[in-house]
Amino acid sequence: MLKKSLPVLSLSLLLLAGCASQLTNLTPQQQVRNTNNLYAVEVAFVSRQQTIRWPSIQPKILVGKASYDMRPTPFMTNRWEGLIPVPPGTSLIHYRYKFDFRYNRMGKPGNDSAISSDYALKILGQ
Repeated sequence: MLKKSLPVLSLSLLLLAGCASQLTNLTPQQQVRNTNNLYAVEVAFVSRQQTIRWPSIQPKILVGKASYDMRPTPFMTNRWEGLIPVPPGTSLIHYRYKFDFRYNRMGKPGNDSAISSDYALKILGQ
């Protein structure tokens, strides 16, 4: 029984390993409070999934129930940046990244997404 199921198991492990996506936060954990209360965050997206349609990627920053669009970082192909508002009087904010994208498959393209773990940004007083 094990010999018969081993090829199926190894194929499923190969498929899981081949589609892994990684979101890496490039933002410092602390920033000094500024006058406009907008703080820059940056993320790198790396994937071994060869079927991703890179032009279709739509990255967002999630803060609570709000979401903020990101834009590509100049001169980089896999990095995005955006601004998140931190209200005056707030010294800690939690956020995540979400990447929606399309990928090639048999027939019509599919939709997928990748979500990062939770990150915290501490705002230091001036």
